[in-house]
Amino acid sequence: MISAAQMRAARALLGIDQRTLAQVAGVSLPTIQRMEASRGNVRGTVETLTKIVEALDAAGIELIGNEQPSQARGRGVRFKEPS
Repeated sequence: MISAAQMRAARALLGIDQRTLAQVAGVSLPTIQRMEASRGNVRGTVETLTKIVEALDAAGIELIGNEQPSQARGRGVRFKEPS
């Protein structure tokens, strides 16, 4: 699951706006706007959420879940290590 704060933070790391994320993910701009305006976890269809997460992953962003190894606890985003 991805939170609204993670979506905004991922876009900030990439230096892209909502319109660009929508285009790259193949979803509508209003969908991105609605998701980022929500509180907590974003809601949407599995297909839409998958498109967004895959687009961020392809751009080099790793989403950090609550229990994933990290220096601290909680959710976040970071650049993936280059392969």
